[in-house]
Amino acid sequence: MILRHAFSPASNSRLAHLCGPTDEHLRTIELALQVKISHRGEHFRVDGPKAAATRAMQVLQALYEMAARPIAAEKVQLMVASDASQDEADDGSLVLHTRRTDLKARTPNQSVYLENIAQHDITFGIGPAGTGKTYLAVACAVDALERASVQRIVLTRPAVEAGEKLGFLPGDLAQKVDPYLRPLYDALHDLMGFDRVTKAFERSALEIAPLAFMRGRTLNNAFIILDEAQNTTPEQMKMFLTRIGFGSKCVVTGDVSQIDLPRGQPSGLIEAEHILKRVKGIAHTRFTSADVVRHPLVARIVDAYEAAQKTGDKR
Repeated sequence: MILRHAFSPASNSRLAHLCGPTDEHLRTIELALQVKISHRGEHFRVDGPKAAATRAMQVLQALYEMAARPIAAEKVQLMVASDASQDEADDGSLVLHTRRTDLKARTPNQSVYLENIAQHDITFGIGPAGTGKTYLAVACAVDALERASVQRIVLTRPAVEAGEKLGFLPGDLAQKVDPYLRPLYDALHDLMGFDRVTKAFERSALEIAPLAFMRGRTLNNAFIILDEAQNTTPEQMKMFLTRIGFGSKCVVTGDVSQIDLPRGQPSGLIEAEHILKRVKGIAHTRFTSADVVRHPLVARIVDAYEAAQKTGDKR
C-alpha cells in the first residue's frame, strides 16, 4: 500500500526536526515498521503493508506536530513502539503523576499492568527486558507517595551474584547492595530528581532492603517492589509475599527467561505464578516483545531468543 501526505503549514525547520540528522528518524520508523519512506519537501510517501503504512504516517504526523524543537532519537523509538490509540489524549487510560512528568501506558499490556497495580494489593509483572515492568512499578510507587496514599517506598532485589552474603563486600549496607538496586535508583532519580530522592532516604520515605534482610518484618502503609524476582527461591518468594501489611501495595517484577539461580534450583517467581494464579486480590500481567519500549532491536532480540528456545537451536 502507498500512502501520501503533505504536512502543513510547510516549515523547513519542522521538516528537519521530523527527519532527524541525515534522516535518522525516518530510518528508525522504516526499520521498526518495515516500510519505506520517501519525501520531497513537505510531501511524504510511505510504502508498505496497509497497517504498517498507516501507523508510520500516524507517527510522522505526531512527530511533525511536536517538531518545533529537535526530537530525541529515544522519543521516536518510543512512539514507534507505542500502541496507536495510546497517542490520543483523554483516552481514559490511567495517568501517573510525578514531580518530573506525567506517565501513561504505551501498550495495551502496560495499560492492563497499571490498572492491575491500582486495583490489587499484589501484582506480578512478568516479561522480557525493556517492557517497562520496573519503571512503571516505580512510577506507581512515586505517584502513591506523592498522593500520601503510602508513607514509604521499599525497594528490594535478590543479590544472587553475591550469594546474599554481603558481609564480604566493603562499605555500609546501602553501598553493598547498590549495584543490585541500580535500575531502581535510576528510575527514582528520573521520576523524582536526585535531590528529592536523597531527602526521601534521609526521612525514611525511601528504603532499600536486600531480600535476605526482609525476613521477620511486616510492612504497613508501604509500596513494596521486588525486582528481578526470577532469581528468588520458592522459600524467599513465600517469605517476601507474607511481609505485606495493612495499607500496603506490592509489585513483583521479573523475566523468567533470565534466571541466574544455580542449575536445578527452581525459581520462586515461576512457582508463585502457578500457585497464586487464582488467589483473589493478586493480579498477573504477562508482557511480550510487542511491549518493548526500548530500541526496536530489543524486541527483535527477544523474539530471536524465544524462537531459538522453542526449536532447541542455541548454536
